[in-house]
Amino acid sequence: MKLTTLLAAIGMVGMASAPAHAADDCIARGDLDQIYCDMDGDLVADAPAADQLVDPDTLVFAYTPVEDPAVYADIWNPFLEHLEKVTGKEVHFFAVQSNSAEVEAMRSGRLHVAGFSTGPTPFAVNLAGAVPFALMGADDGRFGYTLQLYTRTDSGIDTVADLKGKRVAHTSPTSNSGNLAPRALLPGQGIVPEQDYEVVYSG
Repeated sequence: MKLTTLLAAIGMVGMASAPAHAADDCIARGDLDQIYCDMDGDLVADAPAADQLVDPDTLVFAYTPVEDPAVYADIWNPFLEHLEKVTGKEVHFFAVQSNSAEVEAMRSGRLHVAGFSTGPTPFAVNLAGAVPFALMGADDGRFGYTLQLYTRTDSGIDTVADLKGKRVAHTSPTSNSGNLAPRALLPGQGIVPEQDYEVVYSG
């Protein structure tokens, strides 16, 4: 990742609480919250005016909610050290408890740089002024992930069709792979969530 890209992204995300235009000045907003503006039409919030820029002494980074945040804090250490080096600022890892808490922390200016899951990304962009600038990938250039469905070996569920009449755990309402993707993909295989099976959320 180029240093200029990283710094620009930090700047844009770090200014999320400082809107580019007053609500009544903006004539192009799209789906963004009323405190943001999108005059250049790139579907993300415009940068704040020069006199509205903020320059926090410490940057706060968060990664999408996971079962054991402490493990991820260690995994992200090389990135946090790199961020400190290129910005000259202290960087702290903040473990969030939910997708909505992560979006709200950025919206309120308490979170400056974050790794969002795919599902909450549109909420982060539209509600918190987040500007996506990178995605995780493998060394060979591959990126993305898969939707996987797990059952007990003795459940009697061996095919997607066997989900009919069952209770199926989706992860959370805003999760892409854990909720939105099954709702989009399973009907093509003859199973409609909440019509053919009961949806419960596991968190």
